[in-house]
Amino acid sequence: MRLVECVPNFSEGRNRETIDAIAGAIAGVEGATLLDVDPGAGANRTVVTFVGDPEAAVEAGFRAIRTAAERIDMRQHRGEHPRMGATDVFPFVPVAGVTMDECVALARRLGERVGRELGIPVYLYEQAATRPERRSLADVRAGEYEGLAAKLRDPAWKPDFGPAKFHARSGATVIGARKFLAAYNVNLNTAERRHAVRVAKRVRELGLPIRAIGWVIPEYRCAQVSMNLVDLDVAGLHDAFDACERLAGELGLRVTGSELVGLVPERALLEAGRHYLRRMGRSPGAPHEELVETAIRTLGLREVAAFDPEQRIIERRLLRADRLAALPLERFLARLGSVTPTPGGGSAAALAASCGAALAAMVAGLTGERKEATPEVRAEMDARAVAAQEAARRALRGVDEDAAAYEAVRAAARKPQRTAEETAERRAALDAANRRAAETPLGLLAELPASLEALAALARRGHPACLSDVLAGAALAAAAAEAAHANVLANLPGVADRRWAARQRARADALRRAAVRRAAATTARARRALAAAATPRKGGGG
Repeated sequence: MRLVECVPNFSEGRNRETIDAIAGAIAGVEGATLLDVDPGAGANRTVVTFVGDPEAAVEAGFRAIRTAAERIDMRQHRGEHPRMGATDVFPFVPVAGVTMDECVALARRLGERVGRELGIPVYLYEQAATRPERRSLADVRAGEYEGLAAKLRDPAWKPDFGPAKFHARSGATVIGARKFLAAYNVNLNTAERRHAVRVAKRVRELGLPIRAIGWVIPEYRCAQVSMNLVDLDVAGLHDAFDACERLAGELGLRVTGSELVGLVPERALLEAGRHYLRRMGRSPGAPHEELVETAIRTLGLREVAAFDPEQRIIERRLLRADRLAALPLERFLARLGSVTPTPGGGSAAALAASCGAALAAMVAGLTGERKEATPEVRAEMDARAVAAQEAARRALRGVDEDAAAYEAVRAAARKPQRTAEETAERRAALDAANRRAAETPLGLLAELPASLEALAALARRGHPACLSDVLAGAALAAAAAEAAHANVLANLPGVADRRWAARQRARADALRRAAVRRAAATTARARRALAAAATPRKGGGG
């Protein structure tokens, strides 16, 4: 899958007809999926989030910019947020199977078309910038719409595309390629803008990749430190929130909550949840749902508006509602036992692997939270719990991936073969589908060693009361290895390249042997310890 995220900002947050028209222009492009439309009346600005393959992203972007140019008159625009055009900024963000360099090329393609067909000046920023002084959006947008006419007369600010001529109705548009940017606002217990400005200034002075300004949103009846977090790997939501909380406190103010604008990658909330669980003395290796809810509560994301993680987390918006892994257990087992080929043994293998990893996470978390745990033990168990939770999530995705892979084999087998051309097309489709059907369980086999290594360590150093859970986890991992190996073997005969098939067979055999051997050693160790604990000690009084 090749996927690009686009997060255009439009200078209209009050006129519902205009907002709907822009959203409709995007949704009307095949291959583009509209994820979120987040209007702000106070800022008079709407942040739209959509994803798509590269070609669809460019086409949807052009249609949205054209619609905004037709419906928004910048001469009438008033709002709290800095802006310089009807479509103020349009970034491309790589999500899956697309590089940053490719996103730069997409930005330039869109910019050239907007300038040529719509006559709107276009500046390129961030990774797509043509010169260093244009990397920062704040620098490009300096002077805003009101200063744009003078800026265009300056040769140093000749646009990258389009005419160096003031477009009174549409202003100018900034297009670029960047890492994921989180628009994040922290609420203060004051309605005075000057206090938010002071806190924002101190945030900027920290030297973190955070852009901060202070403003007041009348509809919330509070001042906010409005921030763009431009590198979540360096400064996440929790870093920004904690900084505002500390700096506001030094000025006699309090933080009362926060607000996310648009969508956010799940990892941002997971990292925040782990951060706050650690501060509570809890294991950060909690299930994702607990991590997300901890982040929402601690950051106060429901303080000024509703916050539904199913709607605001990018990855969750892209998940199919009818996926097998989302079914209640009873319904999943009914599907597994039904007279249909999918879900089958491959999906069961993925579920078994996920259960084994989840048990490792539980044991590591309980061991690390014990009062007698040393700092070294706690650090080890925290790391193991986090890694095991991630392994459980990856394995669980295999429940649907395996079913989808085999459904592709069935679909290819049903292709017509009335002519030589159709026969060749069917043969190629079957070959590709069988490769995928073999690669999916092989990928599961390759993931198992990490879980088994963790379970082996927990058999030695885990909480003694959890030995039965360690044994169960290792047994489930062994079962997953056997079932995944069988599914690899079942699908390899359908692959035409016999050398490739032989290499995959050899790799699968090796992975299965190693997994079964490691699982057997772990279960034997756990069983001996359980037997010893169950044997009465001699000399016990009564």
